[in-house]
Amino acid sequence: MNISTYTVKPKLPPSLKPLEEIARNLWLSWNYDAVQLFIRLDFDVWMQSQQSPVRTLGMVSQERLAQAAKDDSYLAALKEVYDRFLRYKKGDTWYKGSHKDVVAYFSMEYGMDTSLPIYSGGLGILSGDHMKTSSDLNLPLVGVGLLYRQGYFTQMLNADGFQQESYPENDWYNMPVERKNNKDGSALKITVDLAGRQAVAQIWEVKVGRSSLYLLDTNIEDNPPDIRNVTSSLYGGDKETRIQQEILLGIGGIRALRALGINPAATHMNEGHAAFLGLERIREIMIEKSFTFDEAKEVVWPTNIFTTHTPVPAGNERFDINLVEKYFRSWPQILGISWKDFLGLGRVNVNDDKETYCLTVLALKLAAYANGVAKLHGVVSRDMWQGMWPGLPINEVPIGHVTNGVHPRTWISSGLIELLDRYFGPHFEEVPTDLPIWERMDRISDEELWRTHERRRERLVAFVRERIRHQHKRTGADERRIRQADDALSPYALTLCFARRFATYKRGNLLLRDPERLLRLVKDNDRPVQLIFAGKAHPHDMPGKELIREIIHFAERYDVTSRIVFVENYDMTVAKYLTSGGDVWLNTPRRPMEASGTSGMKAAMNGVLNCSILDGWWDEAYQPEVGWAIGHGEQYYDEKLQDDIESKALYDLLERDIVPLFYQRGRDNLPRGWIQKMKDCMRIIGQSMSFHRTLMDYSNQFYFPALKNYRKIVKDDFADAKSLSAYFTKLRESWDSIKIVNVEANTKPVMQRGDALNVTAYIDLGKIDPKDVLVELYHGTVSNHEIVNARKTEMKWSGSKESLSKFSVKTECADTGFQGHTVRLLPKHEALVHPYRPGFVKWA
Repeated sequence: MNISTYTVKPKLPPSLKPLEEIARNLWLSWNYDAVQLFIRLDFDVWMQSQQSPVRTLGMVSQERLAQAAKDDSYLAALKEVYDRFLRYKKGDTWYKGSHKDVVAYFSMEYGMDTSLPIYSGGLGILSGDHMKTSSDLNLPLVGVGLLYRQGYFTQMLNADGFQQESYPENDWYNMPVERKNNKDGSALKITVDLAGRQAVAQIWEVKVGRSSLYLLDTNIEDNPPDIRNVTSSLYGGDKETRIQQEILLGIGGIRALRALGINPAATHMNEGHAAFLGLERIREIMIEKSFTFDEAKEVVWPTNIFTTHTPVPAGNERFDINLVEKYFRSWPQILGISWKDFLGLGRVNVNDDKETYCLTVLALKLAAYANGVAKLHGVVSRDMWQGMWPGLPINEVPIGHVTNGVHPRTWISSGLIELLDRYFGPHFEEVPTDLPIWERMDRISDEELWRTHERRRERLVAFVRERIRHQHKRTGADERRIRQADDALSPYALTLCFARRFATYKRGNLLLRDPERLLRLVKDNDRPVQLIFAGKAHPHDMPGKELIREIIHFAERYDVTSRIVFVENYDMTVAKYLTSGGDVWLNTPRRPMEASGTSGMKAAMNGVLNCSILDGWWDEAYQPEVGWAIGHGEQYYDEKLQDDIESKALYDLLERDIVPLFYQRGRDNLPRGWIQKMKDCMRIIGQSMSFHRTLMDYSNQFYFPALKNYRKIVKDDFADAKSLSAYFTKLRESWDSIKIVNVEANTKPVMQRGDALNVTAYIDLGKIDPKDVLVELYHGTVSNHEIVNARKTEMKWSGSKESLSKFSVKTECADTGFQGHTVRLLPKHEALVHPYRPGFVKWA
């Protein structure tokens, strides 16, 4: 069939032209007054469009557009929003430097708005908030991802409560994306090799305030059907589809930026999915500068940032060697290295031929900067990957942490934002980095805060009733069952929400463990409690699907379907209702399997109090003023015992603390103790878990240093990289023969605090110059045959004795108790970001 194609755009009257610009910029996703412009055009059309501003403009009748173009009230609202949009784009910002060289942020998914469904859950929502906050700060950052034809699945529950999936097609021409074209109007395209076949991808741009996100799409006529399907769905298909998507994201993403004329001076890999970008950057430099692999790697390493989100080994992306060989067999020749060395880049143990190829390992080896996403997750990650740095103490494994955050104006309900704007002042919107402004929470009266929150609960109940009614109609329920939806939930009852991905470790059924105690809570007519569940299980996760079914069957078995409900198809719209309208946000993962979690942060900024296991972000954020902790951070080997103990602890909290505090009312019917807790929660979490804090941390710890490294490398014509490569080549050749031969010290069996400690080490360095090694005295308290909380003091070269180099240091005994010391040797070069390279540490 020969089809002629063209694009039809809405015909807007001149006075409404700004609507199209606003609709195609996701700035509106965190500015509700901009969203209202489209709702006012036609509410029914807005709902039919699935809340898509671009599609709404195409669906509204020309007659209605003509009416709006003559409506002075509507035009005044449009002018006010558009003027604010222009002020935002031109306004003063936190970052005021150059945008010539950028940080390229790579993520497999982005959750920014319901109108762009290319996300599955927490990772995507985080990436979306990252882009929005980057816009607020005006950072030199662009996003890179994939444009999925079907996105993630739509969840539908059948009459038995079992999850089913559908994959609706996305219509990009009615969504906030714009294809990037060449000057002649043809699509701008790049190619990547997929096992000897050329995959062609076109590039789309999403405008996010001041920032841009670029998405690659293979669903074009240039490709055969199987290549078109590479970007068909998020996390769909098999392992081969995954490696194809990750080649396109990492290698294709770098090529797309080059085609756009953008220089990715530094790159940030948000999870290991984009790790192949390191190989592409190395390949580019080798060709451009005629460098060896090692020289090019030293250019890339100090400009790469990697964030891991996975707290368990099984969650890291691994590929069988046969699959890696199919797609990368030509790369060793391209890079000038052996096949064994290429595989070693993705292995913890480079000599283990049975080890699979891990993208997390590849990312860690090619990035100078690495982090987990919460303080506890940093500890877990250092423990998980310590094997990559044999001999290095766990606390020095070069994986830090930057705790996640959320974008406040996206997730705080519109009614509450209006209240905060009124009491915090214009600074709250105009200077989002002014986090101490949350200290003004006490300016808001208890009455106003509670009235605002009660309205949100009422809207949540109305929303859930409509969703349940729709669910019943779709599954063919009888009229009686459909009418029951009108009685589901109460707008006045204490509302607990549990909403997240349904994986077994998150224990969505923990509260069902003792039916008798739970039923006493939900059937108490004087102090009623109600529960709202939501969340998707991965299509292949049968145990996760069974958890959902168990909850639905529990409510039906005990005839409490009006007090325990499950809302299907958890997405950003559902999340916004739940995180703003609930009273308590439940989180019950098995510690330490929750890397961070951000839904509880969203709830907290709305004054919804958390009741959670001390895991992820809550482990560092919890204090009694802001919510409740289930347990005290214990970890168990017996999962049944853990479930018994922690479910009982949760029931105890509900019965003794949470329910009584909520229903403790004065003559004015206000729960003033609860409201004070809400205020404290918003004041503290609003400052500590704002994504503006998160992104300022990323900028100061990683982005700015990486960009500085890049500029220094380029300014010196890559001399540092060549020097560092030559240094490690020489060090590697001599490393096995280097020995710390002897260590002498003036210690006695008993020393006094303040006594001088003189230590001298005699080291056989072979051909290595003494100035090219870092020799440290490693000293501190000894416990269980190890030095804990060690101090590191550099030892200075003090001459030679025969063929040995002598290094000495003088310090003092600072701590009491059982103390000890040893000596170690590390690499030392002025171009090193840090001295911790895998395999390069020697101990006395």
